[in-house]
Amino acid sequence: MASRMFRKVTFGLALGAALIAPMSPALAQRPPEKEAVKPIKVDPVQHAQSTTYAVDTDQSHDPDNVLLLDLSNGGRVAIRLMPEWAPHHVERIKTLTREGFYNGVIFHRVIDGFMAQTGDPTGTGQGGSKLPDLTAEFNDIPHLRGTVSMARTDEPNTANSQFFIVFYPRFALDHKYTNFGRVIAGMDIVDAITRGEPPKNPTKVVQASLASEGKAPPPPAPAAPASFTADMLSNSQSN
Repeated sequence: MASRMFRKVTFGLALGAALIAPMSPALAQRPPEKEAVKPIKVDPVQHAQSTTYAVDTDQSHDPDNVLLLDLSNGGRVAIRLMPEWAPHHVERIKTLTREGFYNGVIFHRVIDGFMAQTGDPTGTGQGGSKLPDLTAEFNDIPHLRGTVSMARTDEPNTANSQFFIVFYPRFALDHKYTNFGRVIAGMDIVDAITRGEPPKNPTKVVQASLASEGKAPPPPAPAAPASFTADMLSNSQSN
């Protein structure tokens, strides 16, 4: 199975089509009757009339809905979670964060000019948590630079733990992926995530936490020890 987000999604919906009943010989002299129009199942959309687009960028406000990602590239990313947009998806992210699920997980699919995807403990794009998949909460919030949205397969109700951060606006994703938050600090750190599908040296989420937990960024990893060759030892100037 390909990445839970980008494995060939079919977006077309045949809206408003009526089914025409076949004519029988006895009705050949009369205009054909049509069946009643049957409602077509469409993924739920929360319309903008009841939705707030504004995102609070102050991390001290409602810290239980601020997700902090400390990355292996040395920076911290702050994401404002928006329960009003997608309450069940936000709760899933918070639950997994408190469990330490995202700690050590790589950004396994990073496409320049598009997005950076993470949240798969297997690092393949095929994994997720042990919790059940979520029902889609598609909404009217556009996918802008810094948008954080849930990845899924080509089936709408398959989001689980993987999510992606958008580098540049991608309105084609609107109403097809559950937008649940936005980066409010550290977008330059997101821009520095290593590209690749998968990257050769992937960027990791060293620590994920909620601002309400008050966790400090972890110390930087120690520098790798210098490598010595036989020639270097042979040319040593020590006594």
